[in-house]
Amino acid sequence: MAVAEKPAPVRAEAKYVRTAPRKAQLVAEQIRGRPVPEARAILAFMTRDAARDVEKVLASAVANAEANHGLVGEELYISLATVGAGPTIKRWRARARGRVARIKKRTCHITIALALPEGAVIPSPAPAEPEAKPQRAPRKKAAEAAEAVETAPTPPAKSEEKPKRTARKKAAEVPKAKAKPKPKAEAKPKPKTTRKKKESS
Repeated sequence: MAVAEKPAPVRAEAKYVRTAPRKAQLVAEQIRGRPVPEARAILAFMTRDAARDVEKVLASAVANAEANHGLVGEELYISLATVGAGPTIKRWRARARGRVARIKKRTCHITIALALPEGAVIPSPAPAEPEAKPQRAPRKKAAEAAEAVETAPTPPAKSEEKPKRTARKKAAEVPKAKAKPKPKAEAKPKPKTTRKKKESS
């Protein structure tokens, strides 16, 4: 029994988007079932903040179709656009009389799938090429290298005798130069005093 192949959609998904699910659903409903160029134009002129998040997911889905499946993004249409609820982040805010008000920051998961018109089958992505492993040296060359090391002449062993210390002997044999006597400084004559002795009264 022949089984008809279902067209495999090209999809992209963004998780934990900081937008309320209800706000993103209103945007997703506007582009569901439309061609990619028309959906881009709708999102570009939409004033809702969630439109920017949905536009990023749509661009990612188109890039996946072009890079992985070799398709033209302008020829595809949006076959699926769903928004699911994500975890809610809980915060609080101080209120009057010592009370606390609850704040719920909701998140969502946005999923967009693309398909070819008229139910055409999307080609499967090409398998990734395995990485080439580094080639090892053949065993013959390794064995030849080991034999060459074994047959190589060994350098002569150095004598264990301590070298004779000749530098000190030579230094002792060289006579030291006699120091020249320093010239003696000539004694300067004392100046004569011109003071007169006081006359004794």
